[in-house]
Amino acid sequence: MTDAPPPNKASTASVEKFRDWRFGLFIHWGLYSLPARHEWVKNRERLTDEDYQPYFDHFEPDLYDPRKWAKAAREAGMRYAVLTTKHHEGFCLWDSSVSDYTVAKTPWGKDLVGPFVEACRAEGLGVGFYHSLIDWHHPEFPIDVVHPQRYDEEAQAKAAGRDVQVYADYLHAQTRELLTRYGPIDIMWFDFSYPNRLREDGLPGPGNGKGKDEWRSEELMAMCRELQPDILINDRLDIPGDFVTPEQYQPDGPMMRDGQPVLWEACQTLNGSWGYDRDNLDWKSPEMLVKMLVDSVSKDGNLLLNVGPTGRGEFDPRALDTLATIGEWMRLHERSIRGARPSEYTAPVDCRFTQKGDRLYLHFFSWPMGHIHLPGLAGKVKYAQLLNDASEIKRIVNDPEQTAQNTRMGGVSADILTLDLPTQKPDAVVPVIELFL
Repeated sequence: MTDAPPPNKASTASVEKFRDWRFGLFIHWGLYSLPARHEWVKNRERLTDEDYQPYFDHFEPDLYDPRKWAKAAREAGMRYAVLTTKHHEGFCLWDSSVSDYTVAKTPWGKDLVGPFVEACRAEGLGVGFYHSLIDWHHPEFPIDVVHPQRYDEEAQAKAAGRDVQVYADYLHAQTRELLTRYGPIDIMWFDFSYPNRLREDGLPGPGNGKGKDEWRSEELMAMCRELQPDILINDRLDIPGDFVTPEQYQPDGPMMRDGQPVLWEACQTLNGSWGYDRDNLDWKSPEMLVKMLVDSVSKDGNLLLNVGPTGRGEFDPRALDTLATIGEWMRLHERSIRGARPSEYTAPVDCRFTQKGDRLYLHFFSWPMGHIHLPGLAGKVKYAQLLNDASEIKRIVNDPEQTAQNTRMGGVSADILTLDLPTQKPDAVVPVIELFL
């Protein structure tokens, strides 16, 4: 029996591989790395193509070494990476045969996507392509509700005859290039649809946004599956995809559609910006990011964590420091994440459970004083140890008839397993106890 997927659905093998990876690297890189004021700088500052042209004319990432990127990702415990081949600005990181607005026409002049793919494969990482459905540079992309010139009446008048279906042909042609030039690709991460969106002032903008009809999404998805049968496609084509993509928030539980659990991946930034943002100091701590990873896995999701390289092609030192700290935690605790699934057991307050076979992993978001009580686990645990150093954690058999007094706890239900904890929190940003069931 084969594992052939039905139309518009990924194979079981691809889904399970994605779930096993659990942790990936998102990379937002484009011309916006030069102004270094957020990847939406063209939109936010309502820049024209002429205003934006200096970034194209001066794009020269002479320090670009994707082997360093891939190595940093692998050492952080990541197992796949997704690169922005084109963001909303329209600039392409490869030499597209249907556009001149590509890296090939800049001072750098060389393909950036191919070396990235090769570097990821050399480090054993899965490969994904982000590709914007939006294009603020293409001459047939209408000036709509999210376009930089949405308030420029003169520009709108000049653009009145634009045909979004001509643009859709271009979108499909570029997607075909990406999925035929670089070998097997694991993930296609489209971004984004916005049907019926209003302007920031609440008034209808020029056009009412775009969705599946403008992108011809069903046709586009079918082409992706034809070219790359094992690919996973996200949910931003305005039609159901293989996985859903909560952005900049953590779901409060496993994600559901029509009452059924769905594959999901939280995409998160280091500091609130996807592209390189020089003066942004709102950096998340490594502890917070590890907790977000653990939280995602405990709810059967992945975490895709973003880094925005500089205009010269390097990761910001602050990003590298963060990845290194996460990597040290993953070095000691990877088996509580990689290939792990949610558990049927309910974790105590400020804790998360993950499980892999007969091993249950208790992650502490805060360290309690003396003991932790685990409902439903009495008599089910053969051994317990701290994962970072394999030191034993003693188990206490509770007597529900025991009356609490002085230094002796009492009244604890017989189905509760109590663990005797050291006073000092282990030297880990998130301590983990491994329970052998």
